[in-house]
Amino acid sequence: MNPVYHQAKFINSSPDLRDTPPDLGREIAFAGRSNAGKSSAINTLTRQNGLARISKTPGRTQMLNFFEIKPELRFVDLPGYGYAKVPVAVKKKWHELMEKYLTKRKSLCAIILVMDVRHPLTEFDWQMVEWCQHTGLPLHILLTKADKLTYGAAKNTLLQVQKELRETHITMTIQLFSSLKKLGIDEVHAALDTLFTAEKASEVDLEAPLDEMIE
Repeated sequence: MNPVYHQAKFINSSPDLRDTPPDLGREIAFAGRSNAGKSSAINTLTRQNGLARISKTPGRTQMLNFFEIKPELRFVDLPGYGYAKVPVAVKKKWHELMEKYLTKRKSLCAIILVMDVRHPLTEFDWQMVEWCQHTGLPLHILLTKADKLTYGAAKNTLLQVQKELRETHITMTIQLFSSLKKLGIDEVHAALDTLFTAEKASEVDLEAPLDEMIE
């Protein structure tokens, strides 16, 4: 565990790239389908229950939410994609905002892709995976809510997702995670350490999966 992540603090919410913090340093974005557990994961990793806003209603995260770990080191909570109960016009605005951020933000150095272990690899998840493959951006996947399944079922899902992704030759790491049971925190911190400190994408070693054991 790396206590530096416990120092995280909210900077601002940005409805447009013009309102974002200066594009300097390094930042890792948390992406995922609405209600997959992005905000809960950020709160768990930082040991701050109220840092990122949580709601049982999909689609509450409507802007780019920035959190500073230390100067020029940040997390970004992206708008959840998928079937949020919001007007089509709002969904379109979210998607445009995410596209601008993902293609133009120079300090973006990696993606943490959050998937509900019970519903992994949706169409939108695949789009994000393929985008990372196309750009060469390092990818680490969290299969969240692992506590909702038995150990065997969660492990089988992990292995199946690994198999499907391996067939596409995408370089990434993947693990099981539970905000409720606080499972997988050390593994995520280790992944973040690697992603934040690598000088460039080619130096990130994502060949071997991290230890994904849960109790």
